[in-house]
Amino acid sequence: DDGFRFFCSDGDDKEYVIPIKENLLDVGFFIHSIKPFFEKIFTGKKKIVLYNSKEIRHRLSELDIKFSAPFEDVSLMKYIAEGTGNSDNLDFCLNYYSLPVQNRAYGIYRLYKIFKEDLDDAEKKLYLDIELPLSTVLYDMEQTGVWVDWNILNEFSVKYNAELKRLTESIYRLAGEKFNINSPVQLGKILFEKLRIGEGTQKSKSRKNYTTTAEVLEKYADDYEIVRLLLRYRQIQKLNSTYVEGFKPLVIQGKVHTTYNQMNTSTGRLSSANPNLQNIPLRNEEGKELRKIFIAGPGNVLVDADYSQIELRLLAHFSGCKELIEAYREHKDIHSITASQVFGVPVEQVSPQMRRSAKAVNFGIIYGISSFGLGRDLGISAKRAKEYIDKYFETYSDVKKYMDENVERAKKEGYITTLFGRRRIINELKSSNYNVRSFGERAAMNMPLQGSSADIIKIAMINVFKKLTEQKLQAKLVLQVHDELVIDCPEEEAAIVSEILKTEMENAVTLKVPLTVEVGIGKNWFVAK
Repeated sequence: DDGFRFFCSDGDDKEYVIPIKENLLDVGFFIHSIKPFFEKIFTGKKKIVLYNSKEIRHRLSELDIKFSAPFEDVSLMKYIAEGTGNSDNLDFCLNYYSLPVQNRAYGIYRLYKIFKEDLDDAEKKLYLDIELPLSTVLYDMEQTGVWVDWNILNEFSVKYNAELKRLTESIYRLAGEKFNINSPVQLGKILFEKLRIGEGTQKSKSRKNYTTTAEVLEKYADDYEIVRLLLRYRQIQKLNSTYVEGFKPLVIQGKVHTTYNQMNTSTGRLSSANPNLQNIPLRNEEGKELRKIFIAGPGNVLVDADYSQIELRLLAHFSGCKELIEAYREHKDIHSITASQVFGVPVEQVSPQMRRSAKAVNFGIIYGISSFGLGRDLGISAKRAKEYIDKYFETYSDVKKYMDENVERAKKEGYITTLFGRRRIINELKSSNYNVRSFGERAAMNMPLQGSSADIIKIAMINVFKKLTEQKLQAKLVLQVHDELVIDCPEEEAAIVSEILKTEMENAVTLKVPLTVEVGIGKNWFVAK
């Protein structure tokens, strides 16, 4: 379907093109006149081969056509086979494989044959057991949507705009004049020429304008009030424009219907758009408060379930590190244990600050953090941060060995895989550029963890969806964000839904350590979390 024509092929050399007309003068058929033809195909017993089945489901839904036929989705096969996270459209894909763009249905069938050959046994299982059934779950979530509290949205709007006004006035006062805060050129001149911050050394490579990125400004935040206010201004402005004013046009009859893309990332994680829920900042209080916007339907509650430290648990599983496995099996606080080892004090003497630092080390290790990056996060010198990292690897030597082996394997084979055989091609490791190569090394360390956690939550989503359907509950999956699932259900179903979520998520896969899930219930996402 390209909007005005439908393409069908019998898999041989025949292709049928059905033009759709929008008025009496057009050549072709009115869409509703060929509805019986589509009903016969999409509710029949014969297998259909499609490209982007989820999008086609939405188109059929507009025609009130049920989709119950067995199907294959070539776009998902391509995604798994190529291992790069390039979500290419059909025309690009046909061109790339030297297939005729004008014969789309025939081309889709040829692509199906190509990718069926390309997928190894693990990838076929990944496709059939995870990605293919997940597309149906995501379609249902997109159709259902999630309720939004318009009053709360407006409250945030008033609150953020008032703070932006106050910040603007304060910035003008400290600058000694009015200027366009959103103009990097004007801002650079005010900070680095007029106020002589950093003695005006922050010019970009072109030497024409000053660099005013957050990374540059953060260097001066401790010493200059205007810089602190500017960083705060940017933070509030982004929250307001993206998650408040940006949400308003997306609210349709009280709901937003985000689009989940399962083919956008090289790790296998889902991404979302209109609105992008994956990017809601959850580390700061403002970001967390935005969850108040999302509410349960009338008479309903939201049930939220979140994996606890899933990537650290996967690190324990993959590395076989005895200390980590023992800690998780005995349900000990991993951050306090790491703090005890890194700072050389008994666990009972670990202070909240030590635990926070150890937490940053634990999660930083997963992403291959540098001593400079950890130092910046903790507000300490790179030298001290390096001591923390060295002490961590000394304590958990199996983790260091595992990370190094991942990088070597990726260099040798050109890719790295998840627990379920999902491949990520890492071409960056071949680069002559040190920074690009370093990125590739971090990707090799992290991909098995991030990719496996993505696969696990997908399995959980499929199993939860299946259970809700089997038990004929009114409950509906409405949100998936990182390691978290949210269900909207009647209050009387909350207990059984909580149990389903916890059971299916914790048993999605068997690891050397237990997976644990925290469940909450509330009228909005903030309270449920």
